[in-house]
Amino acid sequence: MEVMEAIKKRRSIRRYQDREISREQLQTVLEAARLAPSSSNLQSWKFKVVTDPDLRSALREASFGQKFVERAPVVIVGCVDFAAMEERSRRTLELLRAGALRPNLSMVLRYLRGSGEDVEGEERALINGAINLAIAMEHMALAAVELGLGTCWVRAFLPEKVAELLDIPSHCVPLALLTLGHPREDPEMRPRKSLNEIIL
Repeated sequence: MEVMEAIKKRRSIRRYQDREISREQLQTVLEAARLAPSSSNLQSWKFKVVTDPDLRSALREASFGQKFVERAPVVIVGCVDFAAMEERSRRTLELLRAGALRPNLSMVLRYLRGSGEDVEGEERALINGAINLAIAMEHMALAAVELGLGTCWVRAFLPEKVAELLDIPSHCVPLALLTLGHPREDPEMRPRKSLNEIIL
């Protein structure tokens, strides 16, 4: 399947067949996330794969009762890994040594200062972490389309409750859920703005 075809076929699927996905399919979807790009190549994400019915039921409750969260055979919890964000200086140095980055004064000063970041740096780390995770999760969504599977992004949930339910370490913050399974619906694409409306 061509990339643009997968992009055009991707839908938010909220109705799933009562059918498990294979281990190979799940591995392919997770591999798509692993290969995603990230700022400074930090790969600042961690994923918790939930297949247990009782845990999926608890996730539904933590997601304000959204039934499809429980009914999907797999829920992937995407977390920003703040421990990985702390590796920024080391990763940047690795990329510089490999010739993958051109050095600038800001990079050099940040490396010389070590990991002590100011508030602006912490905000940037949070934004970068969220963007990195979003890219990885959309890679999974598109890989799922190629496999004939459906997904749905879920942002309406209680992160603290999800972290507690799944024993997620404190340096990892749940930011999004991705339901995954065999679709039991084929919705039409929702209307999109024209290119003229989105180009400045």
